[in-house]
Amino acid sequence: MFSAQSNPPPDPCYEEMSEPRRCIPDFVNAAFGKEVKASSECGSPPTRYCTTSTDDKGEVIRNCQICDASNPKRAHPTPYLTDLNNPNNVTCWMSEPFSQSLHNVSLTLSLGKKYELTYISLQFCNQKPDSLALYKSMDYGKTWHPFQFYSSQCRKMYGRQNRAVITKANEQEALCTDAQSNVEPITGARIAFSTLEGRPSAYDFDNSPVLQDWVTATDIKVVFNRLVGWTGNENETLGQTYFYAVSDFAVGGRCKCNGHASRCIHDRDGLLVCDCKHNTAGRDCERCKPFHFDRPWGRATAHEAHECVGKFHFNSLFL
Repeated sequence: MFSAQSNPPPDPCYEEMSEPRRCIPDFVNAAFGKEVKASSECGSPPTRYCTTSTDDKGEVIRNCQICDASNPKRAHPTPYLTDLNNPNNVTCWMSEPFSQSLHNVSLTLSLGKKYELTYISLQFCNQKPDSLALYKSMDYGKTWHPFQFYSSQCRKMYGRQNRAVITKANEQEALCTDAQSNVEPITGARIAFSTLEGRPSAYDFDNSPVLQDWVTATDIKVVFNRLVGWTGNENETLGQTYFYAVSDFAVGGRCKCNGHASRCIHDRDGLLVCDCKHNTAGRDCERCKPFHFDRPWGRATAHEAHECVGKFHFNSLFL
């Protein structure tokens, strides 16, 4: 008795008649499960921290607890930033409270490969910072470039105009905005940065190398520069209410494969690479395979797959 053989699923990178077409990996949260390095983390040694809330009568209620890195029930480590974001079981990374480094606490996330990013979002366990900066790297953390700034005082904090206008002449310029800087709600607030919002060539992305470069990143760094109300002169009791706490660090995007792969896989060395098609090669399918140089390499578009071609590439060679 013979078992029925199922046909392999169609390759997204080719039409039914084996004609090449643009293909892209699935949209993912590229930060999920990834390691984040923090310049500050509470719990070593155990540290007292306090949160405040307002009751129905408008009175402020102070709730104090201990952050202890050696006790899983009291710890607030960085893996909580990129774990499953469950509203019914919120987990938070937390910086040291009442620290002199509160103006420069950073979170650094390595994606392990080039991605084309759509958004970066941060959800906070306490109130949002007054000022923070997003940076990106395209060379695995060797160099960093400004991506976005948030502040109630853009000029003072970052030397930038609030809500500057983006034109085709400055589409790779990082903006500063105060839109996210109000302190309500006290908990659960989110900052969401859309990489292409307001950039004129976003509607012609296939033909904009500038924006293709702009959304590309291998690493993301978040730098918290100022808390709301923090002056540095607080006593220890008041200082226990000042800290950064984030429940979710998400990065939405696709593995960068230049339109020549439908997925990314791990190679023999454990590196994340594109599963390249169209006779392309490289971690990002950024070049032609050897002996396939009869046509210059090109990024695939909706209208042209830009398959790399060799001298003996004829569809009807054996017909």
